[in-house]
Order: sequence, then C-alpha cells, then structure tokens
Amino acid sequence: MPSIFADPMSYAVAKYIHIVCVALSGSLFLLRGIWTWRHAAILRARWMRFLPHVIDTVLLASAVTMVILSAQYPFVQSWLTAKVIALVAYIALGSVALKSAKRKSVRIWAFVAALAMFTYIVGVAITKHVLIVS
Repeated sequence: MPSIFADPMSYAVAKYIHIVCVALSGSLFLLRGIWTWRHAAILRARWMRFLPHVIDTVLLASAVTMVILSAQYPFVQSWLTAKVIALVAYIALGSVALKSAKRKSVRIWAFVAALAMFTYIVGVAITKHVLIVS
C-alpha cells in the first residue's frame, strides 16, 4: 500500500532501476562464478573489481527508495523480511563461492546455493509471498 506522499512516477522509476540492477547483478554474479572456475584474466581487470560494487550500491539505493516511497518495511512485511534474510545469505554464499573457500567443491556448492538464494529472492519479489511455491 503506497504512502500518501509517494509519487507514483518516482516509485516506477526506482522499481525500473531496481529490476535492471537485479538483472545486471545476477548475470554478473553468474559470469564471475564461471570466470572464477576458469581462472579467467578478466577477473583481474580494474573495472571488474569495482563494477559489481557500483551495481549493487545502485540496487540497494533503489530498494531503500522503494521501501520509503511505498511505506512497506522489512520486519513489518513478512515477504520483505524474507528478502532481507535471504539477501544476507546470498551475500555470504556468494563470498564463499567467489573468494573465501579454498576447496573447489565448497566453492561450487556455495555458488549453486547462492544462485538458488538469488532465485528465491526474485520469486519472493514477484509473488510477495515468503513461500513462492503455492
């Protein structure tokens, strides 16, 4: 239920930016995972070290903007709470998959789990339900 102070156009712009950043962030995570397994040189490129941070910062800013404009808050709305908790898990799993794990099997497991968590987050966003399977 949008706030009475929310400008519908501002919300629509924030939502569009958010969706584009979700697609960019998820696609880039998938590519980085593949490149990590292949030890691709592109991962050492300067732009590749900062681009994910830029995309994820814009993604977070658009999410906060939508929360404020819609007056729907995590820990009040169960589906937003689920997204925040899943996001923390996604970040942790992604970090293990791309950086911290020494064993390749652990990295692969974490990568697959992170992709599953990403899919869950998108599903919750679309359905607005904690359990995306009806």
